[in-house]
Amino acid sequence: MNIQLPSFLQKGDEVVIVSPSSKIDKEFLKRAKKRLESWGLKVSVGKYAGGSSGRYAGTVRQRLQDLQSAMDDPKVKAILCSRGGYGAVHLVDKIDFTAFREHPKWLLGFSDITALHNLFQKNGYASLHSLMARHLSVEPEEDPCVAYLKDILFGNLPVYTCEKHKLNRQGTAEGILRGGNMAVACGLRGTPYDIPAEGTILFLEDVSERPHAIERMMYNLKLGGVLEKLSGLIIGQFTEYEEDCSLGKELYPALADLVKEYDYPVCFNFPVGHVTHNLPLINGAKVELTVGKKNVELKFIC
Repeated sequence: MNIQLPSFLQKGDEVVIVSPSSKIDKEFLKRAKKRLESWGLKVSVGKYAGGSSGRYAGTVRQRLQDLQSAMDDPKVKAILCSRGGYGAVHLVDKIDFTAFREHPKWLLGFSDITALHNLFQKNGYASLHSLMARHLSVEPEEDPCVAYLKDILFGNLPVYTCEKHKLNRQGTAEGILRGGNMAVACGLRGTPYDIPAEGTILFLEDVSERPHAIERMMYNLKLGGVLEKLSGLIIGQFTEYEEDCSLGKELYPALADLVKEYDYPVCFNFPVGHVTHNLPLINGAKVELTVGKKNVELKFIC
């Protein structure tokens, strides 16, 4: 399936902030709105974006209504998901793309929003794995990831370069960039919203998952035939876990062992994940990944 990139933004375009997953402090919504407005955009906040229903930003019906309304509005050019957490999976099989297909728009977010990225790609549309409201609220305008996000939204696609890692496997590959949070993606394995392996450069990250749980999910990808079909693999940041020695080795070497039999390029320690330096990535874009002796380069060739 060909993946369509929505139109890039221009000053004066409309953006909506919604909360399809966990609830968020309303102050972050206000600050994120102000930051996006400083870019010359018209920004509104979904009716239930600051809501609360248990751990969620509203009931399933309320969260769905906000997201569906933003997707259906022909004037809206981008939808910023305020945060992740948990809850996006409640909406995946309820969203209607009929109006969206007439006026595609960018979906922004990461972590639990991976479920929505998978959904958008299933329907043939690229989306933006990117920072969300809190980052836009607390980081300065000159923060590199804030700047990269602005650049991408307005059509200025960056070329990313990051440091080499001792476990990297060198090589160059072209493919469709897909991925996100590992636990969320693995939760959709075996469903219509699973990530297709063929021709994919897969990127993975996670937070608060113990090393043996990460390895178990990686074995799922291996035993399920996913890893062998990839064009490239990007291992991002796995953070906020206690090294429990259950694997007998550190996490990255354990993952490297699981992919050593394949011949595509593999990059470790890429700056994507639950960290401040979380590079925005276009999910569904065609990219070139070069893992070299001195550094790693990721270039969008949409």
